[in-house]
Amino acid sequence: MMGRTQIAKLAHLSPQAVTNIVDELVADGLLIEKGRLRSGRGQPPIQFAVNPDGAFTVGIEIAADHLVLVALDMVGTLRAERVMQVENTDPDHVIPIILLELAKLRGQTGIAPERLQGIGLVMPGPFEIDGMTSVGPTTLPGWQGKNPATLLSDATGEDVVLENDASAAAVGERFFGAAQAISSFGLVYFGAGLGLGIIHEGRPYRGAYGNAGEIGHAVSAPGGRECTCGQRGCLERYASLYALYEKLSLAGRERPDFAGLIDLYRQNDPIMDEWLSEASLHLAPMLSTLENILDPETIILGGALPDEIVDELISRINPLPMSVSTRAVRTQPRLMRGHTGQLTAALGAATLPLWEIMTPKLDTKVSAPLD
Repeated sequence: MMGRTQIAKLAHLSPQAVTNIVDELVADGLLIEKGRLRSGRGQPPIQFAVNPDGAFTVGIEIAADHLVLVALDMVGTLRAERVMQVENTDPDHVIPIILLELAKLRGQTGIAPERLQGIGLVMPGPFEIDGMTSVGPTTLPGWQGKNPATLLSDATGEDVVLENDASAAAVGERFFGAAQAISSFGLVYFGAGLGLGIIHEGRPYRGAYGNAGEIGHAVSAPGGRECTCGQRGCLERYASLYALYEKLSLAGRERPDFAGLIDLYRQNDPIMDEWLSEASLHLAPMLSTLENILDPETIILGGALPDEIVDELISRINPLPMSVSTRAVRTQPRLMRGHTGQLTAALGAATLPLWEIMTPKLDTKVSAPLD
């Protein structure tokens, strides 16, 4: 809580300007009066606080095999979440599902239409790369030549901000998870594929075209397994959920859901064990290379993998090969597990509309269609 005088000092504005702004925000329901703070002589100043119910944002992740929706209030509290499996992520099929789930989310939280400040949408990258966009089992078919933000905005009537899933996941972990006190880190994001979100000095690093951190298509085994991007030996072919699903399919096994992954691990399933060994083998040198390039405070592993499996993967990766991060004195471990799990990308997505409003210099839009 703060009074007008304290706000004026922090904002370097005149008392009259602050009075006008505060009065407008109170009238709009974004601030609320919290009574008077008694401190010394004279009339105690009126205190103001952000109204949690004053505004909401929604984050939506469209993944290769599931949808995640979350709603955040004005102070960043998670008000509702929905996670569901989907078999078809083509826009004609998935947008009606999103509209239905969004209606349920509104009903669950009581979000009035005028209180929704926007929607953050995240999808697997890469965006606009010849031969690598919307191809293969780890990306989303059916979106070629279409602008996801525009399609969803037209369907919902809301402003929509688009981001790739790994970058959004890093934002989610920064605001809500293990990296709240860490300003520079990398987050290896396990969707169906594999991506890297990069936070540098508290802000996401996206690259010139929004594709920074596309480690899934970095070659870790030259001449290795053929990848849908046209290369051989991409990291994604060994250290992703899709690689695990492929192993299970070749053994005549069905694809497990999130709970099924936990069961496989707890049952010491040999295919799960084989995948963990292979994934850790390919991830270790890639992670140390990332340390040499980015010099992060830490690297976080997270996403659609259950916590128990991430912990086991970290155990098998450690100790990491030598890099610039090999120091005796560290404030963070070189490798750690994220805390936001399946929700991390959607949580990051829900912060994007607020960032659009509050930090307009931060370009979080991918305006061109997915080709």
